[in-house]
Amino acid sequence: MPAQGRAKTSPEPANAVRVSVVEPQGGRPLLRLFVLASITVSFLAASSAPTPLYATYQAAWGFSALTTTVVFGVYAIAFLAALLTAGRLSDHIGRRPLLLAGIASQLIALAVFVDAHSLAALLTARIIQGLATGGAIGAVGAGMLDIDQTRGAVANATAPGLGTAIGVLLSAFAVQWLPAPTQLIYVAFAGVLAIQMFGVALLPETSPKAPGAWRSLIPQLAVPAQTRRPLLAAAPVLFAVWALAAFYGSLGPALIDHLVGSASVVDGGLGLGILAGVASVTTYLLRALPAPSVMLIGTSALIAGVAVVLLSLWAASWLGFFAGTALAGVGFGAGFQGGIRLVAPLARPDQRAGVLSVLFTVSYLGLGVPAVAAGLAVAKGGDLVATSYEYGAAVIALAVFAAANLVRLRTPTPTVAATPATQPRRTHASSQPCRSSM
Repeated sequence: MPAQGRAKTSPEPANAVRVSVVEPQGGRPLLRLFVLASITVSFLAASSAPTPLYATYQAAWGFSALTTTVVFGVYAIAFLAALLTAGRLSDHIGRRPLLLAGIASQLIALAVFVDAHSLAALLTARIIQGLATGGAIGAVGAGMLDIDQTRGAVANATAPGLGTAIGVLLSAFAVQWLPAPTQLIYVAFAGVLAIQMFGVALLPETSPKAPGAWRSLIPQLAVPAQTRRPLLAAAPVLFAVWALAAFYGSLGPALIDHLVGSASVVDGGLGLGILAGVASVTTYLLRALPAPSVMLIGTSALIAGVAVVLLSLWAASWLGFFAGTALAGVGFGAGFQGGIRLVAPLARPDQRAGVLSVLFTVSYLGLGVPAVAAGLAVAKGGDLVATSYEYGAAVIALAVFAAANLVRLRTPTPTVAATPATQPRRTHASSQPCRSSM
């Protein structure tokens, strides 16, 4: 049921387009924000939990490293398919219905994981999981912005990295020390999600229903006009930082095994865990800085961190590898936070889920495409370290391009002052979204 609220104007940069927002009625906004952020954490944790288990599945079912890449790829494809179709749906039917459907689908995926005894079941679970996460991520993110634009933008940037780190590390610990890890970890996440589903049922709706629900299911990447220029600045940064996450998800465990000489699952998960954990802390610490400055910090730290990692591989230094990983984590957190904060608050309430879906689409393209390419290169007989050099160099090149693009788009464009006879009359923003296809 839609909540009634009063309109207000949010603080914005001097050169930004003024947009209207809705402040929903209801008490304890921080508690509601925490509930929604925890759902993002749980979804990303459940999605990253299978990563440390792939070696266990591979040993039990005898599939190749190339098949592991396929398992990773089908999740990314399903995630993107859900984003492109259902990503804007909550702007029309409300946030809660899509969240409840997403949690229910995630529970089904976890049940398939628990009972999985074949590669086909594993692929099925990953597809359902990708659809559930991709369909709900825009709705939960938009719900956080509905409650509080400033804190919601920070929560949108913090929760994915925190969830990824929690999922990888908990799953790795379960494999190393707990019985039945391929069942226990999924049962634990299912219990958390069941509690969160009950919490969502008690939350007030933050977005009123609007016509056009069926039309919103047509796949498209469309953004409101006022977010176009900020999105052009943010997109390369988002792609670069998630390509870095893909580096640790696809090659990190094997590289740590190469450097440390340990096949420990916990050691293998430390790379992605440190990267995502440092990213979450960075996101919180830099939340008060202007978003463009945060993105420049992110690209600089990304370049420096990856360079240290590559030098450490050359010197065979595991200590340097983890130090570079922590520095790269600063880049990951700052870049992702800056990109979300630069774009998301500019969207009007009826545009928020769609804009966030575009941002996550760019991010997951950065996560999926490079990881699959790296996995294919290694699976076809490529040298692990040589592939890592090439991948790392590509990430550095992406970060350099992103930084240059950000500086270029921040440069003010000279304008000719309007004469009194030609100066346009100021009008209120239209309630209809102005979209520009990309």
